[in-house]
Amino acid sequence: MSIPTEAVGSIPRPPELLALIRQHREGSLPTKELEAAYDVALRETIQALEATGSPIITDGEQTKSSFATYPLQDLANITADGIVIPFQDGHTRRLPRLTAGPFRYGVHAETYTHAARRYATVPIKQAVISASALSLIYPPEDIDGYPREEFLDDLVREAIQDIHGCFDAGAHRVQIDFTEGRLSVKLDPTKQLLQAFIDLNNRVLASFSPEQRQRIGVHTCPGGDQDSTHSADVDYAELLPSLFKLEAGNFYVQMASEKDPERVLSIIARHLRPQQRVFIGVINVLDPHVESPETVRDRVLQAAAFIPVHQLGTTDDCGFSPFEDDTSTGRETAFAKIRARVIGTKLAAKALKLD
Repeated sequence: MSIPTEAVGSIPRPPELLALIRQHREGSLPTKELEAAYDVALRETIQALEATGSPIITDGEQTKSSFATYPLQDLANITADGIVIPFQDGHTRRLPRLTAGPFRYGVHAETYTHAARRYATVPIKQAVISASALSLIYPPEDIDGYPREEFLDDLVREAIQDIHGCFDAGAHRVQIDFTEGRLSVKLDPTKQLLQAFIDLNNRVLASFSPEQRQRIGVHTCPGGDQDSTHSADVDYAELLPSLFKLEAGNFYVQMASEKDPERVLSIIARHLRPQQRVFIGVINVLDPHVESPETVRDRVLQAAAFIPVHQLGTTDDCGFSPFEDDTSTGRETAFAKIRARVIGTKLAAKALKLD
């Protein structure tokens, strides 16, 4: 038995690709040329991820403008003036706002899985956005002729299709990004919003067989963007007991940047269910310093003191560039950190006499 290791998702886009994206949006670059550039970035990213020794890879989200809003691409019934999410360094991100029904995805994630399979030689993991995150695009006031409950029914149906499509396209694993989980406690300390999020995502997960749910994971972090976070000040103890009530088989939990990892690991140990595996974050994506494999090994061994080894995996705290314009981490730094995670996880497995 070895310890599985997986990335969360995004890799910084090449600077030359970002320049071409800007030209396209300014109207000075034909769509066909941008699509060709996307394809080059996708191929090179997959090749570089495979070169790290990763047993399962993502597409690096090279062709997504953001991990959260890909389903909203080209929709005519949204505007840009939705909820504002403030980060601790002062910058903000803003979600779109739904203006009319019905709600349908403009793009499903299977599109990215199909594209990645053209180049990948190892299994592919596809990240999808949670139904709970997309629920935030519905405005506080009802939309005339399209009540919130009808929207949620449409949203659940689309989210189910998103995951099924990825499996049908050949994804080995599907990861639901749930970075709004910790943020929800900040927005609503009563945790009624968090419970609503858990219930909504479980409506989606209920449509999958037990075997399929073992191939579905949920990622949580305090929102890494431009080397800042939106909810790291929220006590993990307020989120984790609810997190493991999600009917998924795998959980990807930010930990390397956590101030008191042993306390958090003890909470996870109390709430992790027998059929669940937790992938502990051993790479701090907000720190430009590249961890050594030995540092990774020690973080894994620390986690193994709390988590049964057969329920343990390793991951990065977050994606390296969840939004297209996040260039706070260089591509080579990201690949070096992933390589350290892969090697360090193997060192931990050897120390635990698993290999």
